[in-house]
Amino acid sequence: MTQDGESGFTLLETVCVLTIVALLAALSLPALPRATSRPRLEAYALDVAALLKADRFAAMLGGAPVATALDPLTMTVRSGASKRSVELPRDVGFDALLPQRCGARAVEATIDFFPSGMSCGGAIALSRLGVVYQIRVNWLTGGVEVVAVEKP
Repeated sequence: MTQDGESGFTLLETVCVLTIVALLAALSLPALPRATSRPRLEAYALDVAALLKADRFAAMLGGAPVATALDPLTMTVRSGASKRSVELPRDVGFDALLPQRCGARAVEATIDFFPSGMSCGGAIALSRLGVVYQIRVNWLTGGVEVVAVEKP
């Protein structure tokens, strides 16, 4: 209370409260989750597609099959031709639809490309909050495309 009978807060009290609020905000801000946005999800899909296209090109250029490895446990897509990989954040859904067999052998968690340009085919789906980007690999042509799919 001031001397002339007016009630209110002193400047010192206001500065102390603002300092405490600023400290709490600074401490809690790093704890907030940094969610993957729609544009960033699309960028991840394009990165995976570029990696697959590079592996297809390496198979055609090198004259030997190249297998791109998909690891849902570590949320990683690894190139079979280089040391390049794309690591996805944990808040992104990562699903793959792969054939059971490719030629005479069973397919594991890979998308295989052959020197002819063909592949075993498959699809990878990256999703977050109802938005899905599918990276589709055509088995006949080995072509790779990214398709946005809206969930109902």
